[in-house]
Amino acid sequence: MTDTIQEVQRTSFAAMPISEKVQRAVADQGWETPTPIQALALPELLDGEDVVGLAQTGSGKTAAFAIPLIESLDAKPRGVQALVLVPTRELAAQAATEISSLSKYNPVRPVVLCGGVGIGPQIKALRNRSTSVVVGTPGRILDHLQRGTLHLNAVRYLVLDEADRMLDMGFAPDVGRILSHTPEKERQTALFSATMPGEIRGMVKRHMRSPRYLTVKSEAPTVDTVEQVYYRMDGRDKTRALRALIDAEKDPVTIVFRRTKHGATKLHRQLEKSGYKVALLHGGKSQSQRTKTLEGFSRGRTSILVATNVASRGLDIPNVSHVFNYDLPEDTETYVHRIGRTARAGKEGVAVTLVGEAEVRDFEKIRRSLPVEVRQSRLPRSA
Repeated sequence: MTDTIQEVQRTSFAAMPISEKVQRAVADQGWETPTPIQALALPELLDGEDVVGLAQTGSGKTAAFAIPLIESLDAKPRGVQALVLVPTRELAAQAATEISSLSKYNPVRPVVLCGGVGIGPQIKALRNRSTSVVVGTPGRILDHLQRGTLHLNAVRYLVLDEADRMLDMGFAPDVGRILSHTPEKERQTALFSATMPGEIRGMVKRHMRSPRYLTVKSEAPTVDTVEQVYYRMDGRDKTRALRALIDAEKDPVTIVFRRTKHGATKLHRQLEKSGYKVALLHGGKSQSQRTKTLEGFSRGRTSILVATNVASRGLDIPNVSHVFNYDLPEDTETYVHRIGRTARAGKEGVAVTLVGEAEVRDFEKIRRSLPVEVRQSRLPRSA
């Protein structure tokens, strides 16, 4: 059965069957009304149903699976009771932080298992008899399973977040192996994805029990608060154009996307040399470096973040005023996720795409596939 957002009546968190301690934590967040995906998913998950939720990043789905996860935990049994699988280290850190925040009055301390950091402290954390929740990426989770340092035979609540991206990153075999280590019949499963390709439908059929399909129509390409513009130019002039556009704004908070680590590093060096407060984020950074970079950007110590697509999904950084596609996104979905880093929580934002002569045809394909106009504009004279 499929539910759509039109079938869900507006409700409040206070009216939901949530424990008093979680209600207090929700109130501390300043939340009164659930987002559409929360309004759909929370009743089903709290009722013990398997759920397939189709929703974009930034829709509030972390809380949609975190609240039922917290409510499902039993203080008596030993072992890992809940497992959250995500595609990236940043998503793992964010999910763990949200679980901790929402369980503040009856603390749950998730163990985060991701690559890019030493495995020793993770093994030590897993030996703690009170460990009941694990959040991690498929590669590192599988590593622990193979080492015998992680056991999932007690898992009763499983989350697959950003499932389509996990498959895009080649994690499908790892996910299948991980699920084989969990109890199939006794396990409740929540799968969240922005899209529903055939491979995910197969995963749902193999590993889930008569799930409820919950669909929230994506607003990412059509949000009124994102102004979408593009500029045509010689590809060699992009850095100069970028600087002119940034300089034309008043105190912009900007994410600039490049396709490769090399390209991002080169642009970061150029902007830093020109005196901009700029940070760099890509998959080659260690977890501690990435965390420090994002914290500095979120707190205003830097105002420009040059990044690869590692920053295009899952990162909820408030107050980003501008997103620049320095390099053209690979496809429409990547474009949508990149521009979704601005105009968060109802604020306004600008998405700018710099289109080199060799990119015109590819950009036109993306532009035609969007339901809103991406208008062409002229560069400031200083460019």
